[in-house]
Amino acid sequence: METSASIEIARHILLSCGLILAVGTLAAFVAQKIRIPDVAVFLVVGIALGPQALGLIDIKADSALNEIILLFGASYILFDGGAALRLQVLKQVWITIVVIATIGVLITAGITGIAAHFILGIPLGVAALLAATIASTDPATLVPIFRQVRIRDRVAQTVMSESAFNDAMAAILTFTVLAVAIGGEKFSLTDSIVDLLKQSVIGIVAGIALGYFAALLIAHEKWAFLAEYAPVVTLAAVIAAYFAADGLQASGFMAVFVFGIMLGNKETFGFKMEAGEAQKLDEFVSTTAFIMRLFIFILLGTQVDFVLIGQHWLKGIAVVAVLMLVARPATVFLCALPDRRARWSSREMLFMCWTRETGVIPAALAGLLLGMKAPGAPMIASVTFIAILMTILIQATTTEWLARKLGLLETD
Repeated sequence: METSASIEIARHILLSCGLILAVGTLAAFVAQKIRIPDVAVFLVVGIALGPQALGLIDIKADSALNEIILLFGASYILFDGGAALRLQVLKQVWITIVVIATIGVLITAGITGIAAHFILGIPLGVAALLAATIASTDPATLVPIFRQVRIRDRVAQTVMSESAFNDAMAAILTFTVLAVAIGGEKFSLTDSIVDLLKQSVIGIVAGIALGYFAALLIAHEKWAFLAEYAPVVTLAAVIAAYFAADGLQASGFMAVFVFGIMLGNKETFGFKMEAGEAQKLDEFVSTTAFIMRLFIFILLGTQVDFVLIGQHWLKGIAVVAVLMLVARPATVFLCALPDRRARWSSREMLFMCWTRETGVIPAALAGLLLGMKAPGAPMIASVTFIAILMTILIQATTTEWLARKLGLLETD
């Protein structure tokens, strides 16, 4: 009986995965035809397939399968995004990236927290916890969007890089606020800064080390004995980079993003692959990243709890409106405008204000708070899902239109 039950579970999972692949491929085709980022269509399709609609897919958010897809999928999408960045562009805008990813998260959380306190009528501690959860932008959402919508290089790479780097800050802020809210410990600015620096430095070092080692094995003139196995090497290295950093209490997502930057800029460090092998690797990475975002966003859609959302939907929309229209624009202007080296134009900053979606990472933080029974956790999860739906369905779908209006769309 135990074997039979295991087989039935395996059959159910296999059927669900097959359905996600089939429907997701059709959804991607539709998204391409109507010229909107596919993540928005995947989210809607997931809602339709989920237990609160057609009931064809029911994979729980706390299941092992979902956690595997989320961890590996988000890691691989970040690796793909990092590989698309160019060091010569990042040299021009690194100050903006660092400031928005650190101070910017605090500004966003501060404005949103005050708004949540007054709009929802909740204690300041719970409002701060909610604001910290949704303060960061989501690289798993933004990287695919900028892969599909060709935006001016330095703008796209700034938004993608900052979204990858601000996750560590948001996680530290969330759990620091939680510790204060439950009275477990007093807030220490010094400890928080040290923790952030430790996570960042270790994550960056792990990514650089794994990136250099992988490039050595697949692109070195003498040592590239695994060149024909480059796709498998990248898979293993993405997993290794994540767990190397995570095992050292650092940001695994930051490590895989930096790993991608290293591998994508390997020519800068004297490595060069043969044309055929490089093309094979590029095709594998783009296909794998597509499959990962297909699974992540369809599953995220199936897990949207409309009963939970319904408890706070009106006030939740008001809080998210403040996040989208006040907090995040204020963050961009306050953090990017002083960067004289980058010389941001008003059009570029307006675009960066709008392309700041909430997605998988805030959803994961909200799920952790629910599991820990944190103060106000159900309300926080409700508003987080409202933020995900609003930012992806409104901002992601209008990215190309806005870029065209502002003259930031690359025609080539």
